[in-house]
Amino acid sequence: MLTAFTRAFRTPDLRKKLLFTVGIVVLFRFGSVMPSPGVSTSAVNTCLNAASADSRNVYSLINLFSGGALLQLSIFALGIMPYITSSIIIQLLVVVIPRLEQLKKEGSAGEQKLTQYTRYLTIALGVLQATGIVALARSGRLFPNCSSAIIPDTSLFRIVTIVVTMTAGTSVIMWMGELITARGVGNGMSLLIFTSIAARLPSEGTSILQVAGGVVFSLVLLLGLAIVVFVVFVEQSQRRIPVQYAKRLIGRRMYGGTSTYLPIKVNQAGIIPVIFASSLLQLPQLVGQVWSNQTFQDFEQRYLSRGNHPLYLVTYFALIIFFTYFYVAITFNPTEVADNMKKYGGFIPGIRPGNPTAEYLKHVLDRITLPGSLFLGAITVLPLALLNLTKDQPFPFAGTSVLIMVGVGLETVKQIESQLMLRNYEGFLR
Repeated sequence: MLTAFTRAFRTPDLRKKLLFTVGIVVLFRFGSVMPSPGVSTSAVNTCLNAASADSRNVYSLINLFSGGALLQLSIFALGIMPYITSSIIIQLLVVVIPRLEQLKKEGSAGEQKLTQYTRYLTIALGVLQATGIVALARSGRLFPNCSSAIIPDTSLFRIVTIVVTMTAGTSVIMWMGELITARGVGNGMSLLIFTSIAARLPSEGTSILQVAGGVVFSLVLLLGLAIVVFVVFVEQSQRRIPVQYAKRLIGRRMYGGTSTYLPIKVNQAGIIPVIFASSLLQLPQLVGQVWSNQTFQDFEQRYLSRGNHPLYLVTYFALIIFFTYFYVAITFNPTEVADNMKKYGGFIPGIRPGNPTAEYLKHVLDRITLPGSLFLGAITVLPLALLNLTKDQPFPFAGTSVLIMVGVGLETVKQIESQLMLRNYEGFLR
């Protein structure tokens, strides 16, 4: 693999792409630690040290995708989360709004229009999220156990400045991701998420080593390695449905007559069900901060705030299974796939075209989604169940982190592999 890296850097155009990607990533990490104007860095550090694990869990998902920049209120505090949320919303709206569905079918022109809508929605969500985070920091609810003033100057001008800075940071991150996609290597947005998650691993590993000891740290590393191997195996697994295309005579030329396959991944939904379930489970914690009902707060603190509680684990697992089936159902339409196959003269051997093909695809999809949903649930819930082992320290190889890092890593390596093979070099995966 090191030889392959050397050969990749010896290729002038590929070397430029790799160096450009690394440069953008360095700028991204620099902005993640640069504080917003008007934020007291010393107070933030004091509050981070005094914050309990429960208070961090309320914003764990956004903080994860921002590489820890959220709780530091840096200029890139919101990270890539507004873009992810807007992309998911647009993707869901395509299913229910005929106009957006028509744009998706128009090809590259329609995709550019949907991308433009995603950018506008990203800015709007960035303003809302930045306003909410700044309001919590101003009122002292971002770190309930800390009395230090994170924002010393609470004037309207200062608050608006911080909100505008964070929103502009989200726009810059979006621009950086598109630059990597166009001029670098791999998918830009995915690589920035990968960078944010990877940046947290050393600090989390150090915390486990200091608090739980070397034996537990070694066990965590071994378990993390096993989880990564298991995730790679499942991510690469797919059901290949054979598809045969009939021969057609157009003019004087014969077309078709080829055999191919329709790949259906075991983890067809990807990371989206985990994001949906995590966001839904964070709602009671957010409601508990703004609603002063003591009964509700006690219930939330006892059952829904600690990730190792059995009720929390069972609820999380059930939500992941539900959202897996939900997301697969709205993103993979067996009837549309069957119609497209019939339109171009394709058929599954032994299955009649049209409605029987759609029913067969739905049957296969339902059966393969079950192990995929169980995989997502197990890989996400297992690290939470080990919080007692790590003495409430965050598990570095949590389900969301490993799924994203492995998926992005595999996709990036495949892209570099394909570019190396075009130049008759030995690839990464050989």
